[in-house]
Amino acid sequence: MLFQLTILPNGAKIGIWKMQEKEEQLKSLLCEESITDNRFQSIKNEVRKLEWLCTRVLLKELCGEEKKICYNEWGKPNLEDNSFKISISHTKNYVAVMIHPSLELGIDIEKKSDRVLKLKEKFMSDNELKSINTDQQTIHVLLHWAAKESLFKILPESEIDFIQHLHIQAFNLAEKGSFDAYETRSGNEQKFTMHYEISDDFVLTWTTK
Repeated sequence: MLFQLTILPNGAKIGIWKMQEKEEQLKSLLCEESITDNRFQSIKNEVRKLEWLCTRVLLKELCGEEKKICYNEWGKPNLEDNSFKISISHTKNYVAVMIHPSLELGIDIEKKSDRVLKLKEKFMSDNELKSINTDQQTIHVLLHWAAKESLFKILPESEIDFIQHLHIQAFNLAEKGSFDAYETRSGNEQKFTMHYEISDDFVLTWTTK
C-alpha cells in the first residue's frame, strides 16, 4: 500500500510503501520480466522477497512505468536506463524510495527501536554523543544513524567509516526539520542539509547533492 508520497520543491519524489500485501498480489503488479529476474529468483528469505517486490512496485508508482534496477560494484542501486537517480531503504514493514532526474540522493528509513542505543558508540563520535537529548534519546540517536546511512548512500567512495568520515552537527529535535552534516572521506569536506521526519512507526532522513 502506498503509505506516503512527497514531492519536494527541487522536484525529487519520495514514496513510502507499507508492506501489507502477499507475494502473489505484488507480483500481479509487475511484468513477467521482473518476477523472473535471476536476482529475485535467488532470494530465499520471504521478507526479503516482499521487500524486493515492494521496492519495484513503489518505483513504478513514482516513475509512472516499470524500471529495472542495477547495482554498482559497491551494491549501490541505479536504473538501467539512467532516467532517474534513485536511493532505496527498507525497514520492518516499510520501503522508502527517492528519485530525481539528475540529483544524487540518499534516503534512509528506520523502525523505532531501542536497539540502536546499544550500538551508538560504534557510529557516533564523542561530540555527537554529547549532543543527544537524554529525554528523547532513542529518536535522537536513531536520527544520527539514519542520517549517516543517507550520507553513505549518496557518496561514491568506498570504505566509509561512520565515525571518522560522516559528521552530524548538533540539532534540536522536532517532528520534522533539518540539520547540517558533512563528510571527510572524499577530501573535499562536502556539506549537506539533512531533512528528517518522525512518524509513529519510523524515522526518515534524506538529502540531495
